[in-house]
Amino acid sequence: MNKEHRGRQTKDGIRIYDDADFAGMHAAGKLAATILDEIAEHVFVGQTTGEIDRIIEEKVDAAGAKSATIGYKGYKHASCISVNHVVCHGIPGDKKLKDGDILNIDVTVIVDGWFGDTSRMYVAGKLPRKAERLIEITHDALMRGIDVVAPGNTFGDIGHAIQSYVEGHRMSVVTDFCGHGLGRVFHAPPNVLHYGRPGTGAILEPGMFFTIEPMVNLGRAETKTLADDWTAVTRDKSLSAQFEHSVAVTETGFEIFTLSPAGTFHPTYKT
Repeated sequence: MNKEHRGRQTKDGIRIYDDADFAGMHAAGKLAATILDEIAEHVFVGQTTGEIDRIIEEKVDAAGAKSATIGYKGYKHASCISVNHVVCHGIPGDKKLKDGDILNIDVTVIVDGWFGDTSRMYVAGKLPRKAERLIEITHDALMRGIDVVAPGNTFGDIGHAIQSYVEGHRMSVVTDFCGHGLGRVFHAPPNVLHYGRPGTGAILEPGMFFTIEPMVNLGRAETKTLADDWTAVTRDKSLSAQFEHSVAVTETGFEIFTLSPAGTFHPTYKT
């Protein structure tokens, strides 16, 4: 990375990180991804989301890291676990998973001050075909968004790549939530929309760190937040899925900080 990038912000308030900062993000991202690899065996029919979260917290502590979500705006858990028609921010609890339930598990850890943020889909029992297709499209939409990350492209290019792919398969992109900048903070500029027009939005520059995390619904895009002020669900009760990576813009394209060490980022349908 050129030295003139170091320690500055763009006119849009987006932090430009240094070459040395990549190592910290890779370490944090690897731990978050490793925890999601290891939690897969604990997702099964009859398991509770509360027990899954307890195991995640145990793994974060054992690694000598911190959970970014415990204590964040009063949140009490080491993960968000969103089942079936829950779009995001599902609170772990005592409800048992049923055969065919799909769930997104979202984990953010802090390692030496750096934030690693990632989520992926799981299934309890046998995966229904319509859910399998939703998960597949959501995963591929994320990767299509990542594929256009390169200097000179825009955040609108990312959103368009995701939206056009999803809507081409007659599904809906959630517009109420978005990705975000991160690094030594949990949430920072920019807002990374999963819809948009090519050529619009801030221009991507080497040293930008952010998440891309599309939420895709089988039905309509509208959501509502429940009385707990966290849990977001689809208004029409249709199934929802999400995948999330933390990425960086490099001089030549992108790096993904949260790649699965076990190669099981999409364990529900490719084994």
